Amino acid sequence: MSRLFKNDVLEGQVALITGGGTGIGAAIARELASQGARIVIASRKADRIAKAAAGLSAELGQEVLGLPCDIRDRDAVSALVEGTLAQHGRLDILVNNGGGQFLSPAEMIRPKGWDAVVETNLTGTWNLTRAAADAWMLKHGGRVINITMLTDRGFPGMAHSVAARAGVEALSRTLAVEWAAYGLRVNCVQPGLILSSGMNNYPDGGELARQTQSEIPLKRLGSCEEVAWMVAFLAGPAGAYITGQVLTLDGGRTLWGNTWPIPDPPTLPEVLIPSEPWEQDGD
Repeated sequence: MSRLFKNDVLEGQVALITGGGTGIGAAIARELASQGARIVIASRKADRIAKAAAGLSAELGQEVLGLPCDIRDRDAVSALVEGTLAQHGRLDILVNNGGGQFLSPAEMIRPKGWDAVVETNLTGTWNLTRAAADAWMLKHGGRVINITMLTDRGFPGMAHSVAARAGVEALSRTLAVEWAAYGLRVNCVQPGLILSSGMNNYPDGGELARQTQSEIPLKRLGSCEEVAWMVAFLAGPAGAYITGQVLTLDGGRTLWGNTWPIPDPPTLPEVLIPSEPWEQDGD
């Protein structure tokens, strides 16, 4: 059951969430399902998305469809959208959460690494958005919600990803205008540092999280659930008059520099990186 929204506010609607098997994506799947939406999750690795779909289905008491998809592959993207429509007959909410990157100084990023990150985060988002629009949303309307990253001040160590995500934000503003006449709303959610299992993808991710807490005015990391609540707000009737916007959840981090000290509390929150039950078998 949702802690914020009515349990039938999305009744009869279908949501497709990429990167839906872990972290932020799984939290979004839970939240939208708790409001009555039928859920499809997708990720690149078939075995992992199958485990996630089974775990979420058992947890939520409804079937969650899990489909493998490399969002860089347009044929695979078309198959994902077609599979969603074949199963549920409609596609109302698209959450482009799938992506990937790696930490690196800009001068160390090789061409292959740059291309892979931009193709995944920017072109992959376009591939799926275009496929969903062509197959359903340009005729019936819908909501596209893109999960990006903090782009306003750059992101040292992530030149490839911040460039791609800024591109997604510019794309979203453009599509919000071009596709408004079709009843399509397009927005971005821009998380700051979120305590999710994705931190395990980086060297010393837990230590990085602990160090960064002091750099956030609210003195803690965000949760996956908090990101999911913002997505749910945009997906439901409360967000009906919002389009072309980038909504930031970062505890005030992008507003703060070193010119105005904010003392740490006596004890900062303990950093425990969460994981889903299906991630705990060592795979």
